[in-house]
Amino acid sequence: MTEAVNHPSAVLGHEVPAAARSRSKAALDRVVALLLLLLLSPILILVALAIRLDSRGPILFRQDRYGRDGEIFAIYKFRTMTAAASREAFRQASVGDARVTRLGRVLRRTSIDELPQLLNVLRGEMSLVGPRPHPIALDDHFATLIPGYMRRYAVRPGMTGLAQVSGHRGPTPTVDAMAARVRLDRAYIAGWSFWLDLRLLLRTPWQCLFEVRHGR
Repeated sequence: MTEAVNHPSAVLGHEVPAAARSRSKAALDRVVALLLLLLLSPILILVALAIRLDSRGPILFRQDRYGRDGEIFAIYKFRTMTAAASREAFRQASVGDARVTRLGRVLRRTSIDELPQLLNVLRGEMSLVGPRPHPIALDDHFATLIPGYMRRYAVRPGMTGLAQVSGHRGPTPTVDAMAARVRLDRAYIAGWSFWLDLRLLLRTPWQCLFEVRHGR
């Protein structure tokens, strides 16, 4: 059975997960997001200037994504593709993709392009930890192939998650690759605790460093 991914009912009708109800999780999100924005502001400014010097186009890239209960929001990222490519219909980036700028390759490899999503966290659209939100076209495609796919949106999507620190980061070109990520997303939702979020937050920088060092 496929899911009507264009309607919140695809993720409703089930018990609200603890991660979606937790006030401590919401408080952690906003406090840490604000602190990180303040601490990282010099880096964010330098990256913004570098993007402006590297290629023509806007500094930030905005794209609609599904949020909690299937509600749509605009996600923020540093632009890593050419301005023309950023306006095209969605197509997953691949290794050596000509649409990615020189600076964009560095930003993607280090996940620095994701830092503007701290604004989404402050706005309550995302969480620091949770299932990563995919482009809507990707969700619509895989929701017809993977049972229970949209239940990963029973909580706010995250900047990092159990799947990402477990090595399931980056493109998902096959059903098997996406299904493995979804299994970890749903395991996170089922086993959520405040301490799990803290552990995943602490592991994320080391996972990014590991992948950079090993050329992933």
